[in-house]
Parts: sequence; C-alpha cells; structure tokens
Amino acid sequence: MVPEIVLELVKELKEKYPVTLICECLGIPRSSYYRWVKKGNKNMTELELKIKEVCTKHKYRIGHRTVKAWLLREYKIKVNRKTVQRIMQKYNWQCRVKPKRKIKILGESKIIVPNHLKQDFKASKPNEKWVTDITYLPFGQSMMYLSCIMDLYNNEIIAFRIGLSQEVSLVLDTLKDELDNQPETKGVILHSDQGSQYTSYAFQNLAKENGIITSMSRKGNCFDNAVIESFHSTLKSEEFYSQPQEHLTNPIVVEKVRNFIYYYNQIRLQAKLNYLSPREFREQAA
Repeated sequence: MVPEIVLELVKELKEKYPVTLICECLGIPRSSYYRWVKKGNKNMTELELKIKEVCTKHKYRIGHRTVKAWLLREYKIKVNRKTVQRIMQKYNWQCRVKPKRKIKILGESKIIVPNHLKQDFKASKPNEKWVTDITYLPFGQSMMYLSCIMDLYNNEIIAFRIGLSQEVSLVLDTLKDELDNQPETKGVILHSDQGSQYTSYAFQNLAKENGIITSMSRKGNCFDNAVIESFHSTLKSEEFYSQPQEHLTNPIVVEKVRNFIYYYNQIRLQAKLNYLSPREFREQAA
C-alpha cells in the first residue's frame, strides 16, 4: 500500500479508532506506519512542523492569521502571515470554508420592540449588550436546537441551552441561567430577532422584570444580529462540517457542542480581541 495513502487514512480515522487497530485493518505493521510518519516529518522544516502541531491541535479549524498568532504565543516564533499561508496551502492544512447560512423563517409576532442595538456591536464593559438566537442542530438521531446568549463586550457565550424543540421554554431557560449568574441586570440591552419565542409575552415579561431592555432586529434583516449568527455558523462549520462524517447520537452532539463552546470561550483566539480568547480578554480587562 502507498505510504501517502496510509498516512492520510490514519490521519482521518485516528480521532475515532486506535492507530494499532487501523493498521491491522489495512494489513500493515504499526512499525511501518510510524516509520513513514518519521520519514515524512524529516522532510519538513522546523517551522512546518510547528505549524502542523498548531493545525492538528485545533483540528484544522483556524486560518493562517490565527496560526501565526499561536506560533508567536506558544513558540515565540515571529513569521510573516503569507509564509504561514503558503505552508498551509502546501500541505492542505487550511480551514474549511463556512457553508452559506440558510434563510430563517420568522415566527408569529406578539410583542415587537424597537431595534436599540442598530448594528452597533461594540460594548465598553461586560453586561452592557447581549445578543441571543436559536439555531438548528441537524447532526444527531433527531433535530435539536441550540439557544445561546452572547456578551458583545468579549463575544463570550455566557449562557446556552440545547433542547428537542424550539418552544418558548428553551429561550426562557437560557435567560434564567444567565440571570442566576448575574444578580444585577438593570439596563442591559438584550437583542434578538423577531422569532416567536422572543416576541412572546413570557420572554418579554421575564426580561422586563429584571430590568433588561429588549431589542429586536428589523424583520428579515439577518445583519442586525450578525455576531451571534456568525458564532452559530462557526460552531457548525468547525465542529461538524469540517470533521469526517460519522453517525452521531444526540448525546454525542450535545457533548460536541459543549466542548466547542468551552474551546470558543477559553481557548480560541479572536482577532478583534487582540488575539486573546473571550475569557482571557475579560480577565485581562478586569
């Protein structure tokens, strides 16, 4: 069997199966596999090996600019981003392009409030502006739904819930979770679209009782809530679409979403946060 093909197959399967088992199925000695790996790595420069380490660690989710930031942060290696880009293209280590977002069908309206956010996604302090949205999770045994609240100060996901339906209770429980963590919410702007969950009396009353100012996107305008929609797109692209296709149970989907949100909040670097993670940015500014 051609070594290059074996290396590519093992690379795709080793997240799910032990290398020994894969080698047995392919009918090759494990020692041969490691010899080919070693030989392949010998042909790489030190910089290429470091870039490979970064890309592998982050499951090929990140682009060349973020890889450049990790090289400086982890290894004190300062390199031109075009050099990083060229190496990633050479070995096909680029992150996958996000799929286009599907148009959302708006629910029945009950209480419509003005757009107080007006696409101003910058916040000067924590708990000044929150955005929220629901997205589909069509990856398990049945359709599931993810409800998130993001703080625009550092783009951190401060509350989320996963459910089997997108009824009002899903967004109510999400908001209640964050209210338990934030004793003082008076004056916080909470922006959403005009989905029926957010226009419901139950949701609007819960927000009002806690001093929260609700805000809504204009009808059919996805750009008014672009930041949280972008996060949902990133989650699907990096955690599901960019990974090898496999049959997932609902509990595995839930675990993958939880792990990604932890990765996003604690580890994933963002250019707008000076290449810090959301949690690092919040702690540094405290």
